[in-house]
Amino acid sequence: MRVVVAGGHGKIALRLERMLAARGDVAVGLIRNPGHVRELRNAGAVPAICDLEAARVDDVTAHLAAADAVVFAAGAGPGSGIPRKDTVDRAAAALLADAAERAGVRRYLMISSMGVDAPPSDGRDEVFAAYLRAKRAAEEDLRSRPLRWTILRPGRLTDAPGRRRVRLAPRVERGDVPRDDVAHVLLALLDTATGGETLELVGGETPIPDAVAQLRHHA
Repeated sequence: MRVVVAGGHGKIALRLERMLAARGDVAVGLIRNPGHVRELRNAGAVPAICDLEAARVDDVTAHLAAADAVVFAAGAGPGSGIPRKDTVDRAAAALLADAAERAGVRRYLMISSMGVDAPPSDGRDEVFAAYLRAKRAAEEDLRSRPLRWTILRPGRLTDAPGRRRVRLAPRVERGDVPRDDVAHVLLALLDTATGGETLELVGGETPIPDAVAQLRHHA
């Protein structure tokens, strides 16, 4: 399997790339900073310099040649302001989808966030509210496309060791989830025939293979 990961230097992305490489798949990580090339190579990924805030759709399409799936794991990051929530979390996701359509890559996994349906009220946290609005717009755009998409909404991310046990469903109660487990769920979703689903994810007691198999059973 050849998987192109947008935001290839992110914490979840690097974990996913290591997992893909470890089992013999090809992980291509799209990154904008050439200084991250070595870290991607150390993870077993193929680095590809592509700034999704500046690239044209043809530039991105070229990186998707022969890919079986794309994963949108990019984000403006906690230190960014309101404008970059839109240019990265919304516009870059749409650009990747445009490129996937042109390249004939139908499988698209997007990392979103719990809470996008209920952004904070005005004045509480304007930057976080802008982030959630951007994520919601990205989700709505992806749902409108003829792709086999899956939207994954993790809860509060932690760097705790993964337990490989989760709660995964269209709606779950808010909670934490280790980035390790998010990456393992993405890997499992890549291996399934699921699509057209918006899933929330937190830590739980169901082994990841069982949690994903239950989705397939109810599809």
